[in-house]
Amino acid sequence: MHITLIAGARPNFMKIAPIIHAIHQIQAEGSSLRYSLVHTGQHYDEKMSGQFFAELEIPEPNENLQAGGGTQAEQTAAIMIRFEKYLETNPTDLVLVVGDVTSTMACAIVAQKARIKVAHVEGGIRSNDWTMPEEINRLVTDAISDYFFTTSEVANENLRKIGVKEEKIHFVGNTMIDTLLKQMPRFKKPELWDKLQLIDKEYLVLTLHRPSNVDEETKLKTLIDQIISSSEDCPIVFPVHPRTAKMIELLGISHPRLHMVDSMGYLEFNYLVQRAKLVVTDSGGITEETTVMQVPCMTLRDTTERPETVTDGTNELVGTDPKEIEKMLKKCFSGNWKTGSLPALWDGKTAERIVEILTKLNH
Repeated sequence: MHITLIAGARPNFMKIAPIIHAIHQIQAEGSSLRYSLVHTGQHYDEKMSGQFFAELEIPEPNENLQAGGGTQAEQTAAIMIRFEKYLETNPTDLVLVVGDVTSTMACAIVAQKARIKVAHVEGGIRSNDWTMPEEINRLVTDAISDYFFTTSEVANENLRKIGVKEEKIHFVGNTMIDTLLKQMPRFKKPELWDKLQLIDKEYLVLTLHRPSNVDEETKLKTLIDQIISSSEDCPIVFPVHPRTAKMIELLGISHPRLHMVDSMGYLEFNYLVQRAKLVVTDSGGITEETTVMQVPCMTLRDTTERPETVTDGTNELVGTDPKEIEKMLKKCFSGNWKTGSLPALWDGKTAERIVEILTKLNH
């Protein structure tokens, strides 16, 4: 059996890496399972170099479709056209997609139209917010996938609600956590640690990337001002996208405790997260990592597709109301943050379970 693994953005490779490791393991034991890794090139990132793949201990992709840039529609079209041509000369038995980026949806559509089975890792997650492009990607991908590998019982129930048969749903856990647990001993202190004289549990990490938060000038300024004013004397480390940095410069946002730094590698960034007093974010994946590392986290969104990080974990869904942000920051600084627990099957063995199921599909 030959599987084509699809990744389009950095977080996708974190989800794919343990699956590759698990395939290598069973190949060493004599399995005939084979794979190819296709990078759609959806996100261009100068840090996506050979060093990045070395960090994750995976080979560089067999193919880069270089389909980045343009509008959502242009990008979707470019990925579909190039992946279709790739499949014509590189036949496969199964296309495995992960997460909820444009590549996930585009490659699932192409595969199904070529009559190739599709497996969706992280199937069934929902924010129920159709203003998020990712939610559309999830809905479309789940509507046409053949097999679903899920991270939670909530995801299982979401799939049942749309009529997915029980035998197609495989509750396996979270491959992002496989990567986190494997790489935790290798976390690397960034240079800025000594430069900023950071101290364990005495600084905040801030990440913002959602267009609804960073593209609206007034909203972005209000959010950052509120976080600064409610964070006592704590330094705030803010790895910032160049586009957001330009907006911050335009708005004249600056403060001695706000340290805007370039985007960081996986091992350095998680070194910071693991030692932070609190993470303030609008990301989904980071809330999973903070849950496992038992780091308080507040999400500046009204919805989350990862409710288990709130019900089980250390994450709180705060929204973007400045008064609510102030209240939750006070809660953190008073030492009253909840103690989370580990969601079911987030044990570092998810990829092994996925690959075991894939080998059975071959029989």
